[in-house]
Amino acid sequence: MHTVYCDGSGTPEQMVESAIEKGLSTVGISGHSYTFFDESYCMQRKDIPRYIAELRYLRAKYYDRIRVLCGVEQDYYSDYPTDDFDYVIGSVHYVKAGEEYIPVDESIAILYSAADKHFNKDIYALCEAYYKTVSDVVNKTSCDIIGHFDLISKFIEREPVFDVNHPRYIAAWQRAADELLKTGVPFEINTGAISRGYRSEPYPSGVMIDYIRERGGRLVLSSDAHSPENIGYRFEEYEELSL
Repeated sequence: MHTVYCDGSGTPEQMVESAIEKGLSTVGISGHSYTFFDESYCMQRKDIPRYIAELRYLRAKYYDRIRVLCGVEQDYYSDYPTDDFDYVIGSVHYVKAGEEYIPVDESIAILYSAADKHFNKDIYALCEAYYKTVSDVVNKTSCDIIGHFDLISKFIEREPVFDVNHPRYIAAWQRAADELLKTGVPFEINTGAISRGYRSEPYPSGVMIDYIRERGGRLVLSSDAHSPENIGYRFEEYEELSL
């Protein structure tokens, strides 16, 4: 979950209070880690100690009503230490091409432009670079949860940027899933893109969830809420798939 410390709309306390109202027994807030090359959406370096202190305060204030965990969504390219957090979600939001960090979830236009500029107009080469990075996210971030595995497909229902049934796309994500499955770290079932109107299914897609489960992978629910009302969004539909 994200708050006003990064790209969310609610304060930490508003998020905690909403989680209590929804009947949750534990709530984890996981602000976007600081990325020096893109400060538009993440927690600012100077604010992180205050973020941690505020969540510790809320943990004490609401201890008899809900368990509050202080987490971080650690981007693959973030270099901010994670030692002071209760848990880490490891995520890939960018593909690095040369010295450029290309966001894969910002716009359709950026994906087309990146394929043209850096991958010889080959969108599947961009997808392969993304999933190769994803395959290393546990090793790089030492995360407890693997975040939105197929984030690069965020816009696929709005415009067919690429074909998710293309053999190269399937091979790329399966290679990444196979590497991550070796770690034993659970993948999140992330309903955030559904709540924000981008997708009709979570990250990862249903096909990917089946692939992960068939190979003994674990899954944990995450609403990736950016506002209090979206906490636990449609969890009831996917609860039986989680840990």
